[in-house]
Amino acid sequence: MKLCNWFKRNSSPRSPHLELGARGEKLAARHLRRQGYRILLRQFRGKAGEIDIIARDHDTLVFIEVKTRQSEKFGPPQEAVDLKKQRHIARVAWEYVRLLDNPQVKMRFDIVEVILRAGARHADDIRVIPNAFALPAPYQF
Repeated sequence: MKLCNWFKRNSSPRSPHLELGARGEKLAARHLRRQGYRILLRQFRGKAGEIDIIARDHDTLVFIEVKTRQSEKFGPPQEAVDLKKQRHIARVAWEYVRLLDNPQVKMRFDIVEVILRAGARHADDIRVIPNAFALPAPYQF
């Protein structure tokens, strides 16, 4: 019996920047596992958008934004996570926490910077920035 392709992801070619981002997220998840994080979900999609990685670090729920760049020519990747992006991440994080039915869970927001040259198999550098930002104003307890 021939298997159907129903469950396969869309195989249409991705743009180079999306491909770079996907490779960066995969490398970031592997790096985080080695650092002791327990990866719960990748690419969580809520009504408000997406969070790259949701993980546990001991007793803390961690929402992780991965920023992948080919170089730091225009500054460190974390600079792309401005206040608008932080609010977006927080909104999606709250959607996830509501699904858990446990709003008292400890949580934080990390950023993982991945420097990955075009065509390279391994990252030049992967940096985890724990507690990269606090919960933005409209979402604070």
